[in-house]
Amino acid sequence: MIKIIIGVIVLILVAALIINARDDEGDTITTTTTSTTTSQNNVPVPPVGNPATTAVPGNQLPVTGTNTRVLNVSGQRLTETPSYIFGQTNIEELNLSNNSLGGSLPAEVRLLQNLKVLNVSNNKFTGVPAEIGQLRNLEVLDLSNNEITGLPNELGNLSKLKVLNLQGNDYSEADLAAIEQKLPDSVEVRTD
Repeated sequence: MIKIIIGVIVLILVAALIINARDDEGDTITTTTTSTTTSQNNVPVPPVGNPATTAVPGNQLPVTGTNTRVLNVSGQRLTETPSYIFGQTNIEELNLSNNSLGGSLPAEVRLLQNLKVLNVSNNKFTGVPAEIGQLRNLEVLDLSNNEITGLPNELGNLSKLKVLNLQGNDYSEADLAAIEQKLPDSVEVRTD
């Protein structure tokens, strides 16, 4: 048990998180730590403690809470989507771009009901879950430069969507045509 606790403490001490947030006045606050602890699966380890009050080392910016609006974990060499992200239900923007994330985007993305911008570009995703259609506030969805071969019909449920970027993927044109029938005419669909 002591070895596990020591292991967790060591992992926490060198955690790698990049968090962008806006304070109540709308000013942008950017927090970056340069430590590099990751789990065995190359996933950043979040801080331990009460998520509403836990601060990133070196400042007082909360990891979660009412002020957190943007979560940026781009360019972190991730091979899995960190599960703690899906507990960050207040975020409005999530940037997972420029990593090595593969398989399908996790279905737990549906838990991020306040999400307005989702950027998963420049990864190795091969699929998008049907649950993405539950993100009723999503305005920008950037799936560009992945390995996506199929698109869920539920993308057509994104009634607030303004931009759908599909460039650099090998999806079915028939899938896209069916989705476009359901999307508002004002949506900018970016393809190759």
